[in-house]
Amino acid sequence: MSFSWPILSTVTFLPLLGALLIAALRGGDEAADRNARFIALWTTLVTFALSLVLWRDFDPTTAQFQFVEQRAWLGVIKFHMGVDGISLPFVLLTTLLMPLCILASWVSITARVKEYMIAFLVLETLMLGVFTSLDLVLFYLFFEGGLIPMFLIIGIWGGPRRVYASFKFFLYTLAGSLLMLLAIMAIYGEAGTTDIPTLLTHGFPASMQTWLWFAFLASFAVKLPMWPVHTWLPDAHVEAPTAGSVILAGILLKMGGYGFLRFSIPMFPLASAEFAPLIFALSVIAIIYTSLVALAQEDVKKLIAYSSVAHMGFVTIGVFTLTMQGLQGGIFQMLSHGIVSGALFLCVGVIYDRMHTREISAYGGLADRMPLYAFCFMVFTLANVGLPGTSGFVGEFLSLLGAFRINTWVAFLATTGIILSAAYALWLYGRIIFGKLEKPALKYITDLSWREVAVMSPLVVLTIFFGFYPGPILDASAVSVEALIKNYHTALAAAGQARVALLP
Repeated sequence: MSFSWPILSTVTFLPLLGALLIAALRGGDEAADRNARFIALWTTLVTFALSLVLWRDFDPTTAQFQFVEQRAWLGVIKFHMGVDGISLPFVLLTTLLMPLCILASWVSITARVKEYMIAFLVLETLMLGVFTSLDLVLFYLFFEGGLIPMFLIIGIWGGPRRVYASFKFFLYTLAGSLLMLLAIMAIYGEAGTTDIPTLLTHGFPASMQTWLWFAFLASFAVKLPMWPVHTWLPDAHVEAPTAGSVILAGILLKMGGYGFLRFSIPMFPLASAEFAPLIFALSVIAIIYTSLVALAQEDVKKLIAYSSVAHMGFVTIGVFTLTMQGLQGGIFQMLSHGIVSGALFLCVGVIYDRMHTREISAYGGLADRMPLYAFCFMVFTLANVGLPGTSGFVGEFLSLLGAFRINTWVAFLATTGIILSAAYALWLYGRIIFGKLEKPALKYITDLSWREVAVMSPLVVLTIFFGFYPGPILDASAVSVEALIKNYHTALAAAGQARVALLP
């Protein structure tokens, strides 16, 4: 369906308008803070509603980009936006989590409320821009721009070591992306354009593909993050405010996986085929190593952060199998992880707001006083483990199915991560929820408020719904994934024929 108005730009930049409205508020009293909260909430809710319009009118039977907008911008660089079956689900995930983050911050954030809400709204625009950009330079600006508000969110509203964590996050991700910037310049020199749909059909020389692939890998591996460049993530999660951790795990990590799908595989298919074993090796190490590290943690947030690294290992394995099951499994796993890990960090925020500690040993027996909380935490814990009937199972199962078709050892070693995830997740749940309520500080702890129920309920529903009925996501991405696989094999076949022609 065609629109007489630029709906994609509206969805992307509406949060920026909300940020400007908040910036225009006068004074720093309670009334201004309350107005800032409501403006941020309504802006994110309207943005989410508009993204549902995109979903309603999206045509899943074509792999072409839809809702395309193109205007002159910087000479040969166009302001070019559009979505396909791979990018649209990430747009919806972003717009879904943002109003929940605003609600989750309603009471816990009391200092510089206006600035906090502005940072989140600006961050939403930049994240949406990553998934809707159809020009490499535009993509890079949004991709890098997201570092700034998240740097401020961690550095200003974070924990005791927030400055260290924010600088570590910023420097790691910036360093990786500088190589991608050099690669973008080289791509323009080779192809004469930065238009993504054009570049997807451009055949880069095999020798050039190798170093371009590694340049993009440097950026996406840090963002995902992959082992061994994952060390910034636990520090960032521990020090970030609750909503910051939700967005970090739910959206920002997914930009790395999305980058592999949008750039590395379709633009550099020969290099992707050659170095897929490297990705498999790093992914298996990440799954096993970070799962074992998670078992040793005493901080709830740090444990969930390490589990995120392990679960992203399933994503990279699935994506680089280049099979239908593996690719769809990787996409579904990213979306499921965005919901489940975001919800787990919200669960941590609930008890942290009451007790102001994240030490696992400070809790125990919460089921007696917080039955609603215990139920929500149980649903998300089981989804994190990959229990059938939850969204976590579908993505991991499809990724492993794709891996099994390519290399049984990769599939076998990755499966051990599911066993380890059950060990650390159930151990965490048992320590916090079960047992006797012996600690005096916990005897008057209260269950979820109406606001916290409003935050948790949609995530519980989606976790179970997509566990039983993953069709909407799989159907939306199927044609785009098929086109990606077809173009990949066509490129490999053409390269093989070229090599044969060169033989004496």
